[in-house]
Amino acid sequence: MKKIHKFGVTMAVVGASFMAGSCAPKQEKGAATSSQKSIPAVGKKTWQLPATLPEGEQGERIKYGEQLITDTAQYLGPEATTPELRVAGNHLSCKNCHLQAGKQANAIGFVGVSQRYPKYRGREDRVTSLAERVNGCFQRSLNGKPLPEDGAEMQAILAYMQWLSEGISPEVEGQGTPKLAFLERAADPKAGQLIYTQQCSVCHGAEGAGVLKRPNKPASGYTFPPLWGPDSYNDGAGMHRVHTAAQFIHANMPLGNAKLSVEEAYDVSAFINSQPRPHKVGREKDYPNLSKKPVDTPYGPYADTFSETRHKYGPFGDIKKQRDHS
Repeated sequence: MKKIHKFGVTMAVVGASFMAGSCAPKQEKGAATSSQKSIPAVGKKTWQLPATLPEGEQGERIKYGEQLITDTAQYLGPEATTPELRVAGNHLSCKNCHLQAGKQANAIGFVGVSQRYPKYRGREDRVTSLAERVNGCFQRSLNGKPLPEDGAEMQAILAYMQWLSEGISPEVEGQGTPKLAFLERAADPKAGQLIYTQQCSVCHGAEGAGVLKRPNKPASGYTFPPLWGPDSYNDGAGMHRVHTAAQFIHANMPLGNAKLSVEEAYDVSAFINSQPRPHKVGREKDYPNLSKKPVDTPYGPYADTFSETRHKYGPFGDIKKQRDHS
């Protein structure tokens, strides 16, 4: 642990210049920098992991980035050894959503992600950098505050993502999660509660509190993360959207044996997201252009007259139809 911390402190000195291209919001997608020359504009579309790590300092930086993704609670959580690195507001780790530390296809993986940024995002209504996207997770999924973009930790995370993206097409198969069609009915939290009890509670607990790696030591992080409550993602996170969560659940849950139907995935997502969780201050400022707001965003304001409940549980099809014809 001490070796890793020492590396992180040392890298703070050089972090401002390393991978500047990955952090620069104005850089055009695909533009080459000294840190990106190994990534072609067009690469493999098949999900593929790198065979080896580079040697030397770059390899150490990548390993540090993977450790930060794997054990975020330990290194960047509320009890992190270095006070200025206590940026996460809960004890989740990035790998709790980005399975296998972003190496798993169809599980919000990182393969090819560096090729897709900078890019336009509706939540900000502007082109954003990959560093900004990472910090969005720190502020929402991890219910905390941003990492300094030029700091050693952010640069290590970006180096890890870039390593996983070398030679990969921006349109690689397996990115994100497989798309699901909207249900023709509203997602049902009551039906979802039964599914949760039968299929999810064995790992995530009857009360959704998850299972810590080490009992009574939250800084160790979770083997199975909490799905609601004070140590879960906040209500501004992408996973708080029923359609978004349903896609992740359908592709990946139960872990190692994904078997829920589309309707079951929607219903259990509705149940999970009907439970209490931390509030994201200022979320009403998301999506300055309301026409870009996803139809399953469970908080207003909206560009239409549908209720917040409809936007949370659906059905979503007629909301989208009205928007498309407005």
